[in-house]
Amino acid sequence: MLKLINKKQAGFTIVELLIVIIVIGILAALVLNTFQGVQARARDTERRTDLNSIATQLEAYYADFGHYPDGSIAATCGGGGDSCALAVLTTRGLDAQALNDPNANAINVAANPGTDNQYYYDITGATCSGGQCTSFELSTDLESETTTYSKPSLN
Repeated sequence: MLKLINKKQAGFTIVELLIVIIVIGILAALVLNTFQGVQARARDTERRTDLNSIATQLEAYYADFGHYPDGSIAATCGGGGDSCALAVLTTRGLDAQALNDPNANAINVAANPGTDNQYYYDITGATCSGGQCTSFELSTDLESETTTYSKPSLN
């Protein structure tokens, strides 16, 4: 006697596969969005830390010489560019990478900060004469916030 076995094929329907693919896509989008936010906050933290390090070195320079270096006087460190005025701080112990923001832009030593959405470090010698400044203000735009982070001199 022969028995007929009715085999039912097992598998997924196209609708089930589409639902799984859509769910995976939504989860991937959420993870990527969160990851990008974390990276922006990390770069902002690095900017704050760099500005604090530069400010500390500027205060040490002031304690030694009685004035801050003038950002407009390139001769302070041998006649380079505008940012050369702060390069003297690297010889005094400042990490050279602190003079570059996380996007690798060199510090801007000028009274005019960069344009919006351009990340920069700006040192403004508030009162300078004869290559000597009596105050400064460091500032930078932040990626994850709409505010500008500033660090004024203690004097």
